[in-house]
Amino acid sequence: MTMAPPAPRRLPDLVGQVAGASIARWQTGYLADQSTAVAALAQLRRGAGKLPQDMPELWGMIGAEALFEERLSDTEATRAENALFLAVTLYALHQQSRTDQGMHKPGIELGAAVRRMMPGGDIDEPIRRRFVRVGAATTPDVLAYRLREIVTLLRRYAVPLDYQRLAIRLYQAQTPGGMRQVRQIWGRSFHAHRPEPADAGAADNTTTNDKDF
Repeated sequence: MTMAPPAPRRLPDLVGQVAGASIARWQTGYLADQSTAVAALAQLRRGAGKLPQDMPELWGMIGAEALFEERLSDTEATRAENALFLAVTLYALHQQSRTDQGMHKPGIELGAAVRRMMPGGDIDEPIRRRFVRVGAATTPDVLAYRLREIVTLLRRYAVPLDYQRLAIRLYQAQTPGGMRQVRQIWGRSFHAHRPEPADAGAADNTTTNDKDF
């Protein structure tokens, strides 16, 4: 009996898997105070809020080689590299000086993470406006800059995010009609989130430890 060949992986999922694997490895090293991981994240966070073509000094550091095991068109390659680069560098910024917990946590969509910065379920209007600005971005560079603002807040409030999911969303956002779908996913996760006892504590936990380069 002839076995059918395995179905090819969807490119957004591949981008997410590459991002998730790289980030999980760096996170383990950073929390263990491994010098190589600490130095790598210090370099990578310089690219937070930018696109790969603006930071050639980071080429070869984000694991993009794994993307090219698949045959990609120029358009697919650009979208994949942008999404991976943004996810990895934003994570590096998010983890900065946070030695008590990992800021990459599976299962937390961006909207839910933003809502976790609002203790008691009340809407914090300045944070809400920043979140709306992310959803209103129309180009990758504007989206990158506005996500950097949100991630800076998440770091301040010690609220983690699923960076594997973020990488997938960042790829989807670059496809025709994709930003509309991503906006809907982020908005739905924002409205559907219900405060947990840990959320109030996270919103008050703004102390960081110094591990900056």
